[in-house]
Formats: sequence, C-alpha cells, structure tokens
Amino acid sequence: MPNPSIKDEDTYQALRDKGASKEKAARIANAQANTDMHPSEKGGQAAPYEDWTVEDLRERAKEIGIEGRWAMKKDELIEALRVH
Repeated sequence: MPNPSIKDEDTYQALRDKGASKEKAARIANAQANTDMHPSEKGGQAAPYEDWTVEDLRERAKEIGIEGRWAMKKDELIEALRVH
C-alpha cells in the first residue's frame, strides 16, 4: 500500500532499492515532486560545510532533525550532517 506522505512513489522505491533509508528516500522523493524545489539542479553548487558558519550549519541540522545541534561544535555539526 503506497504511503500518502510520499509524493513520488517511484523515486522513493528506486532509492529504497538502492539502499537509502526510508527517511532519506522520502525526503528526496518529496523534494523532486515539489515544483518549488529543484534538487537535481542544486547538486554540487553549495559551498563545502567547512565554509559554512556555525549558525548556518545549525539551521541545516535543524531542517533535517539532528538532535543536540545547539551543543555541537562546528566539526561535530559537519560530521553529523555528513552522516545523516
């Protein structure tokens, strides 16, 4: 039975088949289905995390739900973002 919160079920299933977590596959599938977002156009254009401010890293961590981000140092934030 398809999940109603998944906006692009085919993309979601393809990502799951390739080993992506449920959460990651859902995020990507829903981003691609959103006409206001263009995830394939954004790839490779962002500066490396090392060039981001701690405030920007914490904001990104907040967007993807990383717990304890306010207590993390810059290198810990970068690691958490890369692992997530």
